[in-house]
Amino acid sequence: MHKHRRTLLIGTSLVTASALLAGCSGAGETTSTASPSQGQTAATTETAHEHEATAVDAAQPRLVTTYDGGLLTLDATTLEVVDDTPLEGFNRVNAAGDGRHALVSTSQGFQLFDAGVWTEPHGDHTHSYAGDPELTETVYETEEPGHVVRHGGKTVLFGDGDGKIQIFDSASFLEGDAQPTVKEAEEPHHGVAVELPDGHLLYTLGNEEERDGAIVVDADGGEVARSEECPGVHGEAAAQGEAIALGCEDGILFFKDGTFTKTDAPDSYGRIGNQAGSEQSPVVLGDYKVDEDADLERPERISLTNTETGQLQLVDLGTSYSFKSLGRGPEGQALVLGTDGQLHVIDPDSGEVTESYPVVEAWEEPEDWQQPRPALYVEGDRAYVTEPASNQIHAVDLTTGEVLQSAEAPHAINEITGVTG
Repeated sequence: MHKHRRTLLIGTSLVTASALLAGCSGAGETTSTASPSQGQTAATTETAHEHEATAVDAAQPRLVTTYDGGLLTLDATTLEVVDDTPLEGFNRVNAAGDGRHALVSTSQGFQLFDAGVWTEPHGDHTHSYAGDPELTETVYETEEPGHVVRHGGKTVLFGDGDGKIQIFDSASFLEGDAQPTVKEAEEPHHGVAVELPDGHLLYTLGNEEERDGAIVVDADGGEVARSEECPGVHGEAAAQGEAIALGCEDGILFFKDGTFTKTDAPDSYGRIGNQAGSEQSPVVLGDYKVDEDADLERPERISLTNTETGQLQLVDLGTSYSFKSLGRGPEGQALVLGTDGQLHVIDPDSGEVTESYPVVEAWEEPEDWQQPRPALYVEGDRAYVTEPASNQIHAVDLTTGEVLQSAEAPHAINEITGVTG
């Protein structure tokens, strides 16, 4: 076990984030094949965070993005580049859920990236700090790291190659030596897991050949509920009312109040593979594909599933989108970044497209899912939209649709997440 220490300039108290990144989030279609850079070792941990930093007036949110060969950290307010971290290969990145760290998928597992911003409580107020980002030596080992889910103060990692499920208190990453509770899926597969508020664990069922549903188990591994009515199960989203939704090739499956409920698609093959949920709405936003034989389908309809009524409605946007196009606004609005270059705002209850904001030039989804394409990331009332064709990134005010800031990055950005600081 390697321990890595850094100079402390601001005191030694354990840190807490001013806010955790809320809700659930999953990775996209598959896992990374990148390798850690030299000197990094699997299954290592840090000490409590000792970091060279300076005091700042308020929390400083940052964006953590990937490009072919590294990670770019940006100031979320100005979009200026804070740091460029080389890291070979195709990299995936997810927020860790503590307001400070991100998890980078590598060939060894999930590697912890310190974005270098945090806030500490101090009596009746807080102190915020900003320092240099750093790719730490901490790696949570697994084979083929896949989805990362943040929900209810828990962060859950799923390893596709070994079915390993690692469960953390999200705030524990701030302490520098976060240790997971480890569970295992019934068989390895491209899956996802989420810890429920009552401590039960929901995870998908499948193997290398097929995926067909999900199970909920208690702390001792005893089965609480099971459904095998979700062929091709993929993705995860949480909705208002503690409903957890999973996409199927023929609709959507959700777990609520101790029971699985299946909502069928209107088509015999109606695949919902990626979803976005909101604590402000019982409706889950999902993609919707109907061509089972397509190498790449470019759908123009999205799905809206009400987890209270079980009703599924389809909305025709008149433009296609990709698996990186879905998001939710601060009041539960459904957001879709279309290939027409516009950010479409949809009322999740009525399905009405209420606004369409022009943000980027028109684009076409590449056939290779690892290739960069415009991506949407939402934090609060601000949406961040990447434009890899021009190496640009844009910040959009979701209350007005105004593009507040645009900046050119030194590389074409592929994936994007953020920390609140």
